[in-house]
Parts: sequence; structure tokens; C-alpha cells
Amino acid sequence: MPCALSRYKWVAVFAAVISLSACGSGGEEIAPPSDESLAAVADTPAANRTALAYAIDGLFDEEAVGETRALLVIHDGKPVAERYGEGFGPDVPQLGWSLSKTVTGLIVGMMVADGSLALDAPAPVARWERSGDPRGAITLRHLLQMRSGLRHRETAQPAYASDAARMLYRDGRDDMAHYALTQPLDHDAGSQFAYSTADTQILSEIATDTLTQSREPAVRQAAMQGWLQSRLYEPLGLTTMRGEYDARGTLIGGAMFHAGARDWGRIGELIRRGGSYDGVSVVPRGWIRFMGGKNPSDGAYGAHLWRNHVREEGRDAVVFGGRGPSDAVAALGHRGQFLLVVPSQKLTIVRLGYSTAAQQNTLNDRMLGLSELFPAQ
Repeated sequence: MPCALSRYKWVAVFAAVISLSACGSGGEEIAPPSDESLAAVADTPAANRTALAYAIDGLFDEEAVGETRALLVIHDGKPVAERYGEGFGPDVPQLGWSLSKTVTGLIVGMMVADGSLALDAPAPVARWERSGDPRGAITLRHLLQMRSGLRHRETAQPAYASDAARMLYRDGRDDMAHYALTQPLDHDAGSQFAYSTADTQILSEIATDTLTQSREPAVRQAAMQGWLQSRLYEPLGLTTMRGEYDARGTLIGGAMFHAGARDWGRIGELIRRGGSYDGVSVVPRGWIRFMGGKNPSDGAYGAHLWRNHVREEGRDAVVFGGRGPSDAVAALGHRGQFLLVVPSQKLTIVRLGYSTAAQQNTLNDRMLGLSELFPAQ
């Protein structure tokens, strides 16, 4: 029979796991998608079921993209595809790494909306308030947009020498905010973008201090945990999400939220719906716009959300590097954690797993291919 794939011909290169023969070279049959991926797809008019199953197979191709442990696709508020790797399931919390930063951004937004914090006032950090300290010019906006100017190396060789590793695992681990807050300025506040887990940890410290002035670790942890439960977990129905705390009782908001794929999906849906969930306003719509809005120092970063935009020369492409929908935003985590939100397509996609740096570009391409199966609304 003729080798014809109509508009889904792209799956031949999209899913390397599938053994495909070139059209016209013997007319061999195309291998069907796997039973696992077909079973993962719900019947939906929003996307072709077979093409969607092929795309899912492409994301479970370990050689090309690494180990995918969870994949969840939500369209117009309904799950349309859900597949898990061996040993994982919907109720297994998985570490989000830097997906956690977006959760922290939401926390800060709620506190700004409550009037507890101010976006453009000097950050409430006592050690920076001393006369002549240039760090006193740092605002919450600067920290959220990664423009604090504080000295920080997010990555280094060897990896353990980076400031992120030192803060999380080495000499800064017992009081992570102290490590971050005591760094000097490398640049004037607000002048340059530099991705920094430390900036988010400072925000976690500020948020915790807003809830309690206690220095007791157990009191600090309980205050934040109670606030999260009432203000975020319960309104969204998050049953698996939990944060880790350092020895001082401060939430490790830059890297250590764990949740199952469905709860990560609910965070994505909160963003897609402009801060509302099940008809309840959880975060102001304007704050969601701010998180995904333009950053004056990096076109591909907002305020604790990545944007699908072309970056300045010399900077690595993120999300899809400007390909695909321009309104796509994403929380991205170490080793290929991916929370993609595309409002124009009513789409939220969660991918959790383990990918190497060498596999990241293929992972990005396949996430883009999966998202393009869903037309703009």
C-alpha cells in the first residue's frame, strides 16, 4: 500500500523508538504506536489519538531523551494522556528541582496581594538595611526576575564548586538563606539577569519571616507548612505536594518541592487559568501576567517562569527557543523536569524524569511536537 502519513508525517522523525521506513523505499508498513501509549490516551476530539500515542512513545524513548517517569497532558482542563515509567504512578511525589521556583513565585504573589510584601520596595532584609550597603536597593521584583546582582555561580566545573551546590548541599545547607544573603554584589541591582537558585532562597526566607518572627526552626516550618496547606494545597486539591526545609526551618523554595504529576499539572492549570482554579481566585490574574511577562534583562525569562522567546546572542535557548506558540511559558527543572503551559491551546503538559544535558535538545523538540498536535483555540 502507499506510504502516506498526511499531516502526521512528522512522527517519523519525532519518535526514534518507532521503526519507520522511508516513503517509496519498498512501501513497508509503519510500526504502530506501543500498547502502553495507546492505553495512555483518552478519546478526545482535540488531537488525533494515534499521533498522540506516537508522540508519547517518543518521550519514553530512553536512548534519545532519557528516562521519562511521568507524562501528563491536560487539554481544556481535562486529562487526555497520562503515562508513567516503571515504579512510578500518579501518587508518587517526584522532585521538581527548579519547578519549585515557580511555586515560590506564586507564594510571593499571594503575599504581595495580601499587602504583606511590596514588589518594588527594598526587600525586607535587616542586614541589607545598614547605611551604605548597596544591597539595600534590591527589590522583590529584582529577585523574582533574577536581577539581584548578587554574586552567584549557578553552575561550575566541578559541579560541587557552584554556589547552588554549596548552598544546597555543602557549607550553606544548614542556613541556606544566610549563605545567599551574605554574598556581595557583582552588578548593580536590576542591571543584569543571572539565573540564581539563591535569589529564590532569599524569597523563601522573606516569605517565612512574613509569617513568623520566631527563630525556632520547628515554628518557622510549621508556619509555612500551615500557610501552604490553607492557601495553596487545599484550594488546588494538592494531595502529594510537599516542600523540604533546611535546618533553620526555611522552605527550600528554589529546588525542593516534591509532587506527583497530577499535582504539578494543577499548578500548571492555575497558571493557564490566570490564577483561578475551580472558579476560586488563588493568585491575582495580574500576578500571573507579571510572572510570564517581559523581563528587561532577558527576553526568555519572566519572573520565576520561562518564556518561549528568542534570547540575546550568546545565551542558551530555553523552552523552544521561540519556535511554536509565542504565549507558551514553562517551569523548567534540572535533568529535564518540564511544566509547559500554552494558554492559546488550552494546554498543560507535565514531564518528569531524568535527562542528560546532551538529551535536552531532543526532549525540547519532542515536547514541542507533542504540543503542536493541539490546535490553537
